[in-house]
Amino acid sequence: MQIKERLRRRRCRTPLQWNIGWCFVLFTVIVVGLLWIMETVLLEQFYYAFKTRETQQVALSLMDSYVNDSNEEFIQKLDNAAVSNQMCISFYDAKRKMPYLRDMMGNKCMIHGFHNSKNLLTFVQMLDESEDGSISLRVFDEQIGMQTLLVGYTVGDKDHVEGSVFINTILEPVGATVRIQKRLILIFSIVLLVIGCSIAFLLSNRLSVPITRITESAKRMAHGDYQTRFEGGSCREVDELARALTYAEQEISKADQMQRDLVANVSHDLRTPLTMLKAYAEMIRDLSGDNPEKRGKHLQVIIDETDRLTALVNDILDLSKLENGSQKLEVSTFDAAVWMEDIIARYKGVSEQMGYHISFTPDESRQVTCDAGKMERVVCNLINNAINYTGEDKQVFVRQVNTPEGVRIEVRDTGEGIPEDKIRRIFDKYYRSENHTREVVGTGLGLSIVKAILKLHGFPYGVSSKLGEGSVFWFQIRDTEKS
Repeated sequence: MQIKERLRRRRCRTPLQWNIGWCFVLFTVIVVGLLWIMETVLLEQFYYAFKTRETQQVALSLMDSYVNDSNEEFIQKLDNAAVSNQMCISFYDAKRKMPYLRDMMGNKCMIHGFHNSKNLLTFVQMLDESEDGSISLRVFDEQIGMQTLLVGYTVGDKDHVEGSVFINTILEPVGATVRIQKRLILIFSIVLLVIGCSIAFLLSNRLSVPITRITESAKRMAHGDYQTRFEGGSCREVDELARALTYAEQEISKADQMQRDLVANVSHDLRTPLTMLKAYAEMIRDLSGDNPEKRGKHLQVIIDETDRLTALVNDILDLSKLENGSQKLEVSTFDAAVWMEDIIARYKGVSEQMGYHISFTPDESRQVTCDAGKMERVVCNLINNAINYTGEDKQVFVRQVNTPEGVRIEVRDTGEGIPEDKIRRIFDKYYRSENHTREVVGTGLGLSIVKAILKLHGFPYGVSSKLGEGSVFWFQIRDTEKS
């Protein structure tokens, strides 16, 4: 396993610049190699195959015209084919006579040249012995030092031979051409290698330098420098990478600051009840242990602070579970109006004892689908928040509004309101508005828990506020048909 890991690390050590450079060099070598193979191996074979196929097509076309066209049309096509292709074309009837001839090669022809007149019998015999009634030969004439192509076809079939056609055409020597082109390709290969290496160096440098800069910036960010600047500039993908890392840096910076604030706030909130617990425990031990009345008051303070500490720890744990996705929704369908009336009824005793008045304005019955337990906590947290921040009249207004999209729940207080520049932070952990006239009860995580539960459901939420008139916190539950 260690050997494989070392080998993997060695493979990863090669810089991007060298990888791109070697890829371009390899590509150039492959292109040059293909050119050499085509020129030295395939060119001559391709030329002969192309010339043979072209000559055969001419022969077949003339045979078709010989059978189907008039004599004048056939002669015209024969002349055109011979002149345009520089071919010697001969037609023989069944008696081996030559009624049609068009000679464009003179003494170079393998059939009509004065030193080749005896070849006809050989070619005719080969045509008669062929299985498909056709021959295709490359013949080298030593007397004139030239290679020609001879194609022959039988007109008709073996049972009813109407004659035969022979076409002879010159095969141009490609050897000299290949030698010349080899030199050109050699020069072209050298130039191509130089250009390819230059382009490889420039392109790899253009791509690798910005990535190297981004890597160095990422290392600085990893060490806590959140003012690092990520620069792109070489191409769109690198620019997008720089923007993505810049965005990630901003989010990490926010998360880091939130973590610092969380530690600071939690430390402060834990320190206060712990200090109180220790102080009153010492007071019971040293002062009020024998006085039942004082001991009872001190013990009540210890109980209250313990409850406060327990609530804080529970809120922190619940918020952590909601944010990391470990809590699952237990969805059910119920009537929103009945559900809200039940929640408001639970506040009756508390509101009478503390002098608060919580009024609820329901709408018509409407079925909704959500996690009833978690959404009940949302409503309670919003009502508790309204109680903390409402005005001297101690009024809290809760309203149900049925909409086409679902059921909207609004909780309004009559407090001082929230400044516009602070509204966007109202759902942050431990954020508390300064616009209140009484001691705020709670852990500072109530609205953060509201936000986490609503995001888990995918329900919209928000707050609107005017200074001096109070604030309205709202959220919307999808009804049964929309869920």
